[in-house]
Amino acid sequence: MPENHYHTTIIKKNVSINLASFFAIFLFAGSFSVQSQNMTNSDLEKIIYVVSDSIRGESGNWQFMIKGRMLACITDTTNNRLRIMSPIIEQKKLAHIDLLKLMEANFHSALDARYAISDNLLWSMYVHPLKELQKDEILSAINQVYTAALTYGTTYNSSELTFPNKKEIEEEKEQKGKM
Repeated sequence: MPENHYHTTIIKKNVSINLASFFAIFLFAGSFSVQSQNMTNSDLEKIIYVVSDSIRGESGNWQFMIKGRMLACITDTTNNRLRIMSPIIEQKKLAHIDLLKLMEANFHSALDARYAISDNLLWSMYVHPLKELQKDEILSAINQVYTAALTYGTTYNSSELTFPNKKEIEEEKEQKGKM
């Protein structure tokens, strides 16, 4: 990927793709015939085309924009692998406390997307076997990668679902005990 496409601005808002909009995109994407359990690059490109604001690249290696955020999708059909990712910030700009929050988010709130470091950048990313994916899983993966990138620095989540940690469970018990 050309370096001039990396976005290193930290977004300080909890923003996710509007679920109603995402559902509408899901229904629209449903008009494409994508066989379950046999995802191909052709099927994947059709899905990305529908959900993105713009797309460029070639089969198995796309860059696309969603609401001003660059995402990339790379596949390896020989080894049946897919990666969807979005650059967030340069590694050298990460504070130690950020790294700890990222690791905790990978356990509790990043769900299928993950935070990872490669090529001196922090990324939100999703990794999965390609052929086994279904359309709804691709749509969820794109949404989670997008959301994880946008929530870096605030809530560090990839969707509204999170798994509570010990501290949150104890606080909830204390609040119930006060009632």
